[in-house]
Amino acid sequence: MSTLFIRGGTVVNADREFKADVITQDSKIIAVGENLSAPAGATVVDAGGQYVMPGGIDPHTHMQLPFMGTVTMDDFFTGTAAGLAGGNTTIIDFVIPDPQENILDAYKKWRGWAEKSASDYSFHVAITWWSEQVRKDMGTLVNEEGVNSFKHFMAYKNAIMCDDETLVNSFKRSLELGAMPTVHAENGELVYLLQKTVSEMGIKGPEGHPLSRPPMVEAEAANRAIAIADVLNVPIYVVHVSCVEAAEAIARARARGQRVYGEVLAGHLVLDDSVYRHPDFATAAAHVMSPPFRPKGNSEFLWRGLQSGNLHTTATDHCTFCAAQKAAGKDDFTKIPNGCGGVEERLAVIWDEGVNTGRLTPSEFVAVTSANTAKLFNIYPQKGSVSVGADADLVVWDPAGTKTLSVKTQFSKGDFNIFEGRTVKGIPSHTVSQGELVYVQGDLRAVQGKGRYIKRAPFSSNFAASKLRGDTLAPTAVKRG
Repeated sequence: MSTLFIRGGTVVNADREFKADVITQDSKIIAVGENLSAPAGATVVDAGGQYVMPGGIDPHTHMQLPFMGTVTMDDFFTGTAAGLAGGNTTIIDFVIPDPQENILDAYKKWRGWAEKSASDYSFHVAITWWSEQVRKDMGTLVNEEGVNSFKHFMAYKNAIMCDDETLVNSFKRSLELGAMPTVHAENGELVYLLQKTVSEMGIKGPEGHPLSRPPMVEAEAANRAIAIADVLNVPIYVVHVSCVEAAEAIARARARGQRVYGEVLAGHLVLDDSVYRHPDFATAAAHVMSPPFRPKGNSEFLWRGLQSGNLHTTATDHCTFCAAQKAAGKDDFTKIPNGCGGVEERLAVIWDEGVNTGRLTPSEFVAVTSANTAKLFNIYPQKGSVSVGADADLVVWDPAGTKTLSVKTQFSKGDFNIFEGRTVKGIPSHTVSQGELVYVQGDLRAVQGKGRYIKRAPFSSNFAASKLRGDTLAPTAVKRG
């Protein structure tokens, strides 16, 4: 029996912050209160002058992803271990079946890869094609495997792109099952056309990447997905919102009373498209991801979206390719594998740029880094809350601690850090996963295979019709035993 006593900190939840000690036993929080006594034999962590918060939940990662002819550098162990070093205790990764691949077979394949995870994990499953078998298998995933969200790529023509027929069928089926449809919003037809147009202009380097994926390409797809969801009366979650136009589409829909949720990446909050014009190819290519980093001004609008509640979660799209892999597109930007890292840096970057600047309160920080994700994907308050009965997934946060982010000190196996040289104030001193200290002041103690698969129950049959209460994000949930 493992007991942990976290003494003298300020507990921060999404609704409030308060002075309290926290006691965990095995994998659960068993007490939260002032002036608690340390149980006999407990490991004591002095959190004086620090915050005690729910461990981060990254709702968008790609560990061990086969993509564009190669596989990401971080597998489920190295990626989740890096996450633990940054205070992240749960990821939601993606099962991405090939077109015509049985989605249950793909799910089992990813589950096998993920058995080496150091932290807890869960999965969204992408719908890349449609048939009656896919419809049936979606039911199996929801009712037997604990999957309550399905991903739809509106980009990547001739690969995993969904057409409107697939979107409509999958959205409708998601509604029937009490699952959340999610979308990668980029118009794949326009991207395909613009990639050829830009290349024909003689632009072959990484600077062509953002030119082939302008903001309106994202906005069109976001508007289309939102419209389809509106007609079908199903909630929708838009991943990696990167630009003013897409954020405005979400805000307009929410103003009409539509249930639309938005996710933003840490990178999009602090970087701009000047990275693609770096004279060094490897540096510019290292930033190639989709949607791309945007012109200055977009990031401030995304911060406003988080402040106003029109954007709800923060993620990383952690998808690490090394310089040798990126070099596949040396003479053709369309062949550069898309992806950047960030699972290790997300919390520190968002704290430094969000809380330290006054954009976010500590409670709002908890909301956008853990609690909102837990609510939207139906694992709250098991995750995303420092409360009795919740999982003992915690981060002790030193608001005065500083660190310069660098590829030289990161735990991720990627060979580039998009936040290179950024000094942040506010870092984890301790990370607790399943009641165990897995990161202690620079000492990473991740254990391969320790992570658990987290099932996420479907929402109730009134998923579409239910009204949101002011203090919650998601409809009433039905939990399975």
